[in-house]
Parts: sequence; C-alpha cells; structure tokens
Amino acid sequence: MSLLDTPWPLPFWIAHRGAGKLAPENTLAAFRLGAAHGYRAFECDVKLSRDGVPFLLHDSTLERTSNGRGTAGDLSWGELAQLDAGGWHSRSYAGEPLASLAGLAAWLRANGHALDLEIKPTPGQERHTGETVGRVATALWSGADAPPLLFSSFRPEALEGARATAPQVPRALLLDTLWPGWDTVADHLEVAAVITNYQVMSAKLIERLHHAGRRALVYTVNDPAPAAWLQEIGIDGIVTDAVDRFAPQH
Repeated sequence: MSLLDTPWPLPFWIAHRGAGKLAPENTLAAFRLGAAHGYRAFECDVKLSRDGVPFLLHDSTLERTSNGRGTAGDLSWGELAQLDAGGWHSRSYAGEPLASLAGLAAWLRANGHALDLEIKPTPGQERHTGETVGRVATALWSGADAPPLLFSSFRPEALEGARATAPQVPRALLLDTLWPGWDTVADHLEVAAVITNYQVMSAKLIERLHHAGRRALVYTVNDPAPAAWLQEIGIDGIVTDAVDRFAPQH
C-alpha cells in the first residue's frame, strides 16, 4: 500500500512557528494568535535543555529570540523557563516565556490542533534529541483523543532517533536543497512526506514524490503568487508565516 493511502495528519495550511512574525515565534502566544486567525495546524522547532526537557526554540543560541545568552542546550529547563522570549518582538509580548513541549501539547490537546514538530537538535545531539523527543511525544500524545502529530527534520539522524522511540508517528524529511542522495535517505527513513524550501519545489518533483508514495509540502510561503502556483501544480501543504494573509479553508 502506498503511503499516500495512509492517513495524513495535517490540513493544507500550516502556521509557521505558531504565528511567527505577528507574535514571538515558538511561544504559546504565537500559537494562540495563529488559532485566532483560523489555523488548526502549526509548525514549531524543538530541542533539548541540558537536563533533557524538550522545549521550543529555533536557534541553537538564545540571543535572537530571548534575553538569554549562549547555547540554549547548556541551560537547564529551570533556567530557560525564567527567560523573556517575547520582549525582543514587541513590548506587548514582554515577559512571554519559552514554551516546553509538554505545555504546547496540553494546549494542542485542549483545542484539537495538529502539529508539525521540527526536531532541531543542538549540534552534536542529533540522534539523542530525536530519541528523546520521540519518547516524550509518545507519552504526551497518547490516547485516542490525541491530536495529529508529524515529526520533521533537516537532520536524518534526528529522524532516525525519533523512528527508534516513536515509530508510529509519521516522519517528513526537510530539504533546503536537493542534496545528493536525499531520495535514498527518504527511502531509508520511510518518510511520509518531503518538505522543501518552496523555491526548490516543482511539478516534476511533486510527481516524483507522489510516484514514490510521498506527499510534497513546502515552507515558507508568504506571498499569494507562489502560493497560487504551488496549488496549481498539486502541492499537498504549505507552511506560512502570513496567517493574516491566507485563510486556511482546508
């Protein structure tokens, strides 16, 4: 049976890092704002604290999106939880904390929203991060009422780790370029989808992915023209920052 015949966890439109431009990215405030614009599926980045707690952050370092300093993975969750992850964005979000995966999961479960969880390891912790995220997510998303979940990553080792501890969660390989051997890695990891930079996607690539039984998604589309073109050529999903510009009808 083709992977295209298996249930797919996400609707077409996916809000990037919550509503990662209109609110501080990867915070619960951003997710709430995305939901207020009608989004029911979200993307975010997860990595590990020094003591192994999965939390939301894109960069390896803290400076860009918090008042912290240094490598985020060098701090305990207790230390990370004290940081201001909103003031950098705007005064109205000052004091917004970093979000733990457990906190996000509780919000998603309460609202029935789907998640594309990008495993974004601190360099050198790729497989360990994937294994830990898979194990923790399995507990957080347990039960028949758990909302849809997808793991994605640019790092094959992280997806390997997630497959080892959460084989039941579908996986997606993220690609910024079509590097040599990416399709062999996708086969090895048994990914349900490939998610590329939208400038890499083409009708030919969509056909190739569909022929292999995979779905084709893109990030990060914020303008109407490329969004319309991608829909015309058969894209299966779009990740966007522009939650105020695109109405997520499906």
